[in-house]
Amino acid sequence: MRFLLIILLAVTFFSCGEDTVVKPSAKLRLDYPVQRYERIDSTCPFTFEKNEIALLEERPNCWINLHYPQMDASLYITYQRVGNNLDSLLYDAQKLTYDHTVKANSIIEQPRVDSLKNVYGMFYALEGDAATQAQFYVTDSTRHFLTGSLYFNTKPNYDSLYPAIVYLQQDIRKIMESISWRNN
Repeated sequence: MRFLLIILLAVTFFSCGEDTVVKPSAKLRLDYPVQRYERIDSTCPFTFEKNEIALLEERPNCWINLHYPQMDASLYITYQRVGNNLDSLLYDAQKLTYDHTVKANSIIEQPRVDSLKNVYGMFYALEGDAATQAQFYVTDSTRHFLTGSLYFNTKPNYDSLYPAIVYLQQDIRKIMESISWRNN
């Protein structure tokens, strides 16, 4: 009995300490630089404006990768010539997007029509834990077809990636708005 009493007193004595203070819940703050754009100039049959923080990687066949090291993300842009294959190019671009419906909660479509610059396309914003959070395609419907897909180099977690997703979706919209075709 004495032994039990001594243990109880020892536990009580050593467990006394400072009062517990409840800390306020933390809020994540992600600051990205103000978007400044520069026109890319290459030998490809198109040109557009990209964010200055994006690292440009030119690939064969006028494919372009834009890497965002601060966000560990990449925008993969693919160019194809249009012949009698416009229907299949549109089908493939749409199928690539809608293959993500397994993980995406919703897919929001935003059409792009600019008859002055001869640019027609679609922007897709994917919500949820899909592998990609944004995709797009643009075409002049006679010669040029461009698709793009945004990927983060991490396991998809829409809630955590949301600030970066919004930032990069603005960059994609700027690409779609600023694209112009060269008739080579």
